[in-house]
Amino acid sequence: MAPPALSACAEAVRKHDNDRFLTALFAPATVREDMFALYAFNHEVAKTREVVTEPTLGQIRLQWWRESIDGAYAGTPRRHEVVEPLAASIARHGLDRTQFDLLIDGREADMDDEAPADMECLVNYAQVTGAPLTRLACQTLGLRDQATMEAARLVGTAWALTGILRATPFLARGHRSRLPLTLMVEHGVTEPALFDLKPEPGLSSVAAAVADTARSLLSDARRLRREVPKAALPALLPAILADHYLGRMAAAGYDLMNPGLLRPSVRRPLSVGWAATVGRW
Repeated sequence: MAPPALSACAEAVRKHDNDRFLTALFAPATVREDMFALYAFNHEVAKTREVVTEPTLGQIRLQWWRESIDGAYAGTPRRHEVVEPLAASIARHGLDRTQFDLLIDGREADMDDEAPADMECLVNYAQVTGAPLTRLACQTLGLRDQATMEAARLVGTAWALTGILRATPFLARGHRSRLPLTLMVEHGVTEPALFDLKPEPGLSSVAAAVADTARSLLSDARRLRREVPKAALPALLPAILADHYLGRMAAAGYDLMNPGLLRPSVRRPLSVGWAATVGRW
């Protein structure tokens, strides 16, 4: 028998955000489609900078999504393959409107190609683009307690920092960078060389510093594990994937241009599956 067809949201997440697709598979069947709708929405707003040719068009696209969220909360969702299931999820779980606003507002920063000034600016960007989604995922699982929301903030931020490191070659091809300028200067890394995909050796030190910040956030989150209900596991499994990718970077000497970092790893699904089995993130 052929496997059942995926919904439009599930297929979009499988294709464009396979890491979150993998984690959503461990959510209860009753909420899995809601998780897919949430992650598909995130993909739609996150890709804004990549699908527009100028910032003004990006602002228009983000405003369309703001208005779509308005309609979802008003009970009059737009006819759209992501908006309609997302609106149903919002109604079912009473999701926090503020988190959607934060996610959309955070993506306005992508319209500015200038790199963050320092590590604090980078972490702030990672938090606003990563934490709200993880919090919404926890709310979809029925959790809103303080410990879970704080763990979601920490894991979401760490996952976003990990993604920024992994995206460095892709961004560089478009003459963009999300690496802190102060660290770049400190380690003698120039943007022109980075954009030519031939960065100075100091790039590994910059990457290691960002990776250490991500690991620190994950450690802080894991100190809360005893206070966080087990039901939050599917939303927090990106912590396991962050460990996986950060470990691969460390093994490559934090050479972000190493093509081996782009190759699929059989350990990725195995790590997530084992973590889900033992109930630890």
